[in-house]
Order: sequence, then structure tokens, then C-alpha cells
Amino acid sequence: MLYPTAFFTNNHVSLHIYKNKLPMKILYYIYQICIALPILLVLTILTAIVTIVGSLLGGAHFWGYYPGKIWSQLICLFLLIPVKIHGREKLHGKTSYIFVPNHQGSFDIFLIYGFIGRNFKWMMKKSLRKIPFVGKACESAGHIFVDRSGPKKVLETIRQAKDSLKDGVSLVVFPEGARTFTGHMGYFKKGAFQLADDLQLAVVPVTIDGSFEILPRTGKWIHRHRMILTIHDPIPPKGKGMENIKATMAEAYAAVESALPEKHKGMITNEDQDR
Repeated sequence: MLYPTAFFTNNHVSLHIYKNKLPMKILYYIYQICIALPILLVLTILTAIVTIVGSLLGGAHFWGYYPGKIWSQLICLFLLIPVKIHGREKLHGKTSYIFVPNHQGSFDIFLIYGFIGRNFKWMMKKSLRKIPFVGKACESAGHIFVDRSGPKKVLETIRQAKDSLKDGVSLVVFPEGARTFTGHMGYFKKGAFQLADDLQLAVVPVTIDGSFEILPRTGKWIHRHRMILTIHDPIPPKGKGMENIKATMAEAYAAVESALPEKHKGMITNEDQDR
């Protein structure tokens, strides 16, 4: 039974904690507007220019990855966001993998780019090509824009992805296809797993935790929160064909979900996953 004294004491403690946190939140908002975001805007433009020029000079393998990696690490540094990485030792040498992370929010990009520790290409929505500077930089770096406007375009996307997966370069695909609205995972689409099956490459499940708390899809402010990147055991192909694809999808989904906090476990279909 909850007695009145306990009720008022608990509320008093909660109010005291809230009052202590409020000034810190306000200070952080002022810091990100006046200091961090202007610096990061300049860094983003410089990174895009360096990537474009370096790639044009013939070094897309190098310039398509390392400037973006440093840019992502600096974004987390300037926004005072702590990062933890688990499982990077499970990746071997110059092996090409297909990484399949959950998609919590915009900060997934910085977490993977900055801390996964592998040279890779993104498979991303075609609409992202329109982002000033960033879209052109991604195109120059050889990242893959998914075009679903017709069968020929889809085949062209697959061919480009296959051409990228050599010399130890990996591919990162968000198999949900859209950011979550709730922190929960949506269902996995089969595109990345179909590609892994065709090329007989291992799929690496990756769990992102904390990005949703920093900037949820419907949010307008960045909140300081730690991010955790968990790299799970690679799932090697166990055959070829639809049986292998379905088995790999199920195993990857279970692995990604296993490292999420309890509040974000359980599938919730996002309303725009099929777009």
C-alpha cells in the first residue's frame, strides 16, 4: 500500500531531480545553438568538399570513408555525446560484410560512420541525394542510392552494390527502410539479405541504442544521451535461396533486438516502411 507520506516524499524527490536537471538542459540547448551547431555546420561543408575533391582525384576508397568517419566522431565530441562500442573484435581482416542495424534516428549515421571501424558504403534512400553538399559528397564517395522507380533501376542498384563489395569494403543497409517513431523496431525487408544470399556474404547484425533518445524522428531538439553500438556475431550463409534468406533475416532480427533495452523490445510497424 502506498501511504500519503510516501506519495508526497516520492513526488518531492522527483521534483527536486527535475529542478536540478532543468538548468543543465537549458545550458545544453544554449551551447548547441550558439557553439556546437555553427561549428558542425562548417565541419559538414568542409567534409563534403574534401570528400568530393578527394574522390574526383581518384581516391574514393579513402576519401569516401575517412573524412566522414572523422566528421562523425567530431559531431559526437562537440555535442558531448558519450559512445560505447561492443563486439568490434568479431570482425575479421579485410572481409566484406553486409551490416544490418536498426534505425532509431538521425544519429545512427554518426554512430556507424564514426565508430564501426570498417570501410563501407551506405545503401540509402534516393531522396538523400538532394541534401546540399552532403548528397553530392555521398554520390562522389560511391555510396549507393536506392531507386525503386522500376525493375531496371532496382537491378542497377543491385549491380552497383555488388561492385562496391570488394577489397574488404562492406555495405551498411537499414533493413527497416525507415526510422522508428517509437524506439521499437519495425519489420526487416529482404533486400539486404537477398544481396548477401546472392554474393554468399556474411550478414552482421548491429544494435543501435540511445540514438532515439538524442533526436527522435519527431523531435526538434538534440538531447544529450549516451549511444551504444553493439556488433553481433556475423551470420554466414548456410545455403542459397529463399530458405537461407528467411533464416538469416530471423536470426539477424533476434540478435539486433536482444541488445535493446526492454522498453524498446517488440516489433511495431512504422507507417511509412513500405514507401
